[in-house]
Amino acid sequence: MKNILLAGAVSVLMLTACKKDNQVAEKSLEQQKIEFQQRQLEIEKQKLAIEKERMAYETQKKADSVAEVQQARQARASSARTNVVRETKTVYVDNTPRYSSSGSNSSSGNNTGTVQQAPQKQGMSHTAKGTIVGAVTGAAAGALLNKKSRAGGAVVGGIIGGATGYTIGRSVDKKQGRIPSN
Repeated sequence: MKNILLAGAVSVLMLTACKKDNQVAEKSLEQQKIEFQQRQLEIEKQKLAIEKERMAYETQKKADSVAEVQQARQARASSARTNVVRETKTVYVDNTPRYSSSGSNSSSGNNTGTVQQAPQKQGMSHTAKGTIVGAVTGAAAGALLNKKSRAGGAVVGGIIGGATGYTIGRSVDKKQGRIPSN
């Protein structure tokens, strides 16, 4: 009987000891969860503080740029006020060409200083026309003459015809005074 009581007492003590350990373990697990959540809240608070600072920085940056733009406008407005034109002067120039007769002025020695200008010719020069016509004619002739390679003949004929047309047209332009001769 003593053994039974002693075994019962030991088992009760063991059960109570196990329950306390389980309760302590449960409490520590709950405490760990709470501490973890507290750390997460602290991290979130820090994130919010950083976001607040970033927003304050951006707001300040915008305010600075607006102030900078206003200063630039004021500077432009003040510089525009100082450069006011108060008086204008109109000058009329006679650009009509004057031609002097060389016979009467050279004999009397009474030259008025006017320069005789050749009227400007307009339109396509003979050089350009000669180059175009020569290149087209040479290409056609080269394509007709070279039966093995018509494209090669057209290229060679175009180059030779263009060069020939250019030299003939340039000589005509020099004779007519359109290009000054060297």
